[in-house]
Amino acid sequence: MQPNDRKQFLTLLTGIADYYGKELSTGVIGLYWEGLRQYDIEAVERALWAHTQNPDSGQFMPKIADVTKVLQGRTEDQAQLAWSKVDGAVRQIGNWADVAFDDPIVHRVLADMGGWVRICQHDEEKWPFIGKEFITRYRGFKIAGAAPAYPRYFLGTASTHNTAEGLAKPCVRLVGNPEVARQVIAGGLAPGALLLDGFNQQLGGARPALRVANDG
Repeated sequence: MQPNDRKQFLTLLTGIADYYGKELSTGVIGLYWEGLRQYDIEAVERALWAHTQNPDSGQFMPKIADVTKVLQGRTEDQAQLAWSKVDGAVRQIGNWADVAFDDPIVHRVLADMGGWVRICQHDEEKWPFIGKEFITRYRGFKIAGAAPAYPRYFLGTASTHNTAEGLAKPCVRLVGNPEVARQVIAGGLAPGALLLDGFNQQLGGARPALRVANDG
């Protein structure tokens, strides 16, 4: 959450406290803010309301740990969905094509794990462990709540080959929602740029025109 979310957070938290018949001191409200400020305000709101509907613990005023448990459970689901997109793209597209996903965190995690071509080169025996590593890294970024620097798309082996031969680069294959994937491309850094979080504006450089192909 950002400082300008504090008023909305206060309204939300006091509303929840009223629902449970509790009064919150300024100090306790401050503890909730510090304990949950790493998350988006929308995510915190959804987690609080989800807690009220929990048949096991929903009869009690949620503590910070209760809200965090709900939030981290959601990040597990999000990470599993993201991995399913990566797994499908590896199997259906492979390392030959340039690819872009509809999630910038997918781009960052794949970059941190060695890039698209390297991911595609892992065999089936190692694949479950690659999936676990991806999910762990993805959840870490989600829980942190910060937007990391990321490459706008990934180069496949065809781009390297065509560049060496003086041929045209292939299309970038879009995975997931095509429009969102285009937005991810627009907001990312050049492939191979150092991913120094907080310095995107210094590393972005000029963006060449790209040919894209939708893969859904």
